[in-house]
Amino acid sequence: MSVQALYTAATGMNSMQTKLDVIANNLANTETTGFKADRANFEDMFYHHEKYPGAQDSAGALTPNGIEIGTGSRVQSTQSNFSQGSLQQTSNELDVAIQGPGFFQVRDPSGTIVYSRAGNFSRNSNGQLAIGSANIGRLLEPAITIPVDATAVSISAEGVVYYRVPANQTLQQAGTIQLASFINPQGLLKMGENLYQETDSSGTAQTGAPGANGMGTTQQGSLEHSNVDPVSSLVDLITTQRAFEMNSQTIKAGDQAMQTITGLFR
Repeated sequence: MSVQALYTAATGMNSMQTKLDVIANNLANTETTGFKADRANFEDMFYHHEKYPGAQDSAGALTPNGIEIGTGSRVQSTQSNFSQGSLQQTSNELDVAIQGPGFFQVRDPSGTIVYSRAGNFSRNSNGQLAIGSANIGRLLEPAITIPVDATAVSISAEGVVYYRVPANQTLQQAGTIQLASFINPQGLLKMGENLYQETDSSGTAQTGAPGANGMGTTQQGSLEHSNVDPVSSLVDLITTQRAFEMNSQTIKAGDQAMQTITGLFR
């Protein structure tokens, strides 16, 4: 059984190492726009059943408890926390934050529609709104074009984009930002670069204007901050480290027990 303790404790160390990786990624993204913190979910592994609960003993009575020895733990999944991050005001009129549920729709250079909570938009050489670096070509979907000579841009809470040009001081409409929502946002595939991709698990994207049909609203001149809580993450880091150390101590104890048992048969 001491041999089993070595393997069981090793699964615990491996699980804690994965959790440590998740925490490290969260802390590394405390300043990433629109980032959603992850957590590692665990499950216990299969059991050795030396005696089943309810089995009959030598007297014919039913045993109230069995003898079940577990074989460790493993990571079941990693789960994202899609709670709202705080909004930070900026001086950029093309910065847009989502207050509430929803994702911006972005067309990847490959033609695939991907999704993001980061609204740090810019204009490319054609005046089209793009997310992140305008040179990459990830354009807002549906496309919105603002003339190069526009002197002011205004975006309403409902996602309507207006602009003003020197020759005409009347606000003109460039288009409306459309948001997407999912039945199961946990099922979205994380691609990096603040992007998510639809999967069978997430369900098909439901699109609509901000503020309609349960969608969040847009706030111009703001960006959504990462929802990572550094304090709780550091506490989690310490407890994870301690759990890792306890499992390593279990391995040492099991090894010492094996040495003792081996010595008895010499």
